[in-house]
Amino acid sequence: MTGSVEQKLAALGITLHTPAAPVANYAAFVRTGNLLVVSGQVCFDADGKLVAKGKLGAGVSVDQGVAAARACAINLLAQAKAALGDLDKVTRVVRLGGFVNSAPDFLDGPKVLNGASDLMVAAFGDKGRHARSTVGVAALPADAAVEVEAMFEVG
Repeated sequence: MTGSVEQKLAALGITLHTPAAPVANYAAFVRTGNLLVVSGQVCFDADGKLVAKGKLGAGVSVDQGVAAARACAINLLAQAKAALGDLDKVTRVVRLGGFVNSAPDFLDGPKVLNGASDLMVAAFGDKGRHARSTVGVAALPADAAVEVEAMFEVG
């Protein structure tokens, strides 16, 4: 039987897939004490296709960026489930760090990252509210539009 977090995700039409393995010399996640840190996840869908490719403000719309950030959040949750076995062990979403592949004059990165933040709140309620940074960058792996990393408190 799935936990309450996964039931909330299912109600949103989200099923967690097997997370991607790291593509370089890093761990997908690290648990230390009561913290779980999940490495940055780009906006691949369950089939391994980018939800949005390219630069925000130069061919990728804010709405496409929001969808990409949401996909990153789904991938973060898939990694957290792989680490913990059950997302109900998350006691708090502590922090998200977002990277937006941006044209130099693109200023709406925080709106884009709401795609990830909104999903965390939908999945975890008040314990999904978190600190966050959003950084515009010149490029991301695979020309992904968005990448998001996370830190969770776990029990």
